[in-house]
Amino acid sequence: MSAVRNAGRTATVLAVVCASVFVTQAAFAGRGKYGNNGDTEQSANADDKGNLSVTVGGIVFDRSKNGSGGSAGALTSSTSWSPPACWYAPKYTPEQLQKYLEPIWEAGSTGYEWDAEQREKYNADDEKKAFNKHKSGEGFWWGSYVNKSYPPGWDACTEDYFWVDTGDAPPADIENAITPEILAGLAYAEIRVPGTEVTLAPTETTKVNLPTWAWLDGAEFKPVSVTASVPDIGISATATAEPVSLEIKPGTPDAQTYPASGVCGIDGRRIGEPYQKGDADRTPPCGVKYLRSSGDGAFPLQATVTWEIHWTGTGGAGGDLPDGEFGATQDVVVQEIQAINR
Repeated sequence: MSAVRNAGRTATVLAVVCASVFVTQAAFAGRGKYGNNGDTEQSANADDKGNLSVTVGGIVFDRSKNGSGGSAGALTSSTSWSPPACWYAPKYTPEQLQKYLEPIWEAGSTGYEWDAEQREKYNADDEKKAFNKHKSGEGFWWGSYVNKSYPPGWDACTEDYFWVDTGDAPPADIENAITPEILAGLAYAEIRVPGTEVTLAPTETTKVNLPTWAWLDGAEFKPVSVTASVPDIGISATATAEPVSLEIKPGTPDAQTYPASGVCGIDGRRIGEPYQKGDADRTPPCGVKYLRSSGDGAFPLQATVTWEIHWTGTGGAGGDLPDGEFGATQDVVVQEIQAINR
């Protein structure tokens, strides 16, 4: 029987996809290309302070404390971890589900038998109780959503719509029902951190065997966070990224890093130390010394910042997520020190 049920669920998804070809565009505005599984409705709203919140896939993302700027970018997990591929969350009120499904049945493309089964399931012929309209305001029809990048496993959420009363937990046999932990993973994927082009001294061109100081602007390198929530059921989670270190790779083996590991820790909100007049005889706490010239070219210095990620959520939930990394490469010209012969 389980095989039959699974086949039925797959047929339902495929039928909805096929039906979408034949119904009017107005009935299906905003639908994703994978039917129920592909719905990725998106909208944006600004609060009275101008902070923008974006709704994607049934989740509201508050990005007002996120990193910004043209060089900001997404983190790459330091492990094989990836955010949730699909999940279930509130999707429709009774009236909305009726408006969504009835055009599919009326199109007739899904077959009389399937349409009849669906009408019976949602009690569609009872004017007062159809689609649980007698429970309007007391719950939602839940459905599946898909990670917008369609990663492996995006098609695992194949359960048909199911009803959950407000204040009740979803059925215990429903895997991937939205939780604060799932929200935390989705918030992680939305985090953007500042670019990692380091400031160097000397600035444009350095010399062979001359220690080059490197640092990052402490004003930019501070914690950033994204909050994901489902207001309809009152759950949320905030994922916060905090910079912890900078790793420098000189772009050539003929170089010496400071410290020797090439990993510079964070001091307060600053990574490295700005060069100041009078520091010429000091060893930089973060930097590099090139042992040969770059000739007519330049060495590709790579700077990568590691960010620790932790999250807090509704009901005191929380924990750690895998570290994230974000880096950039910049050219460094290294010249020989010219000696004057007398």
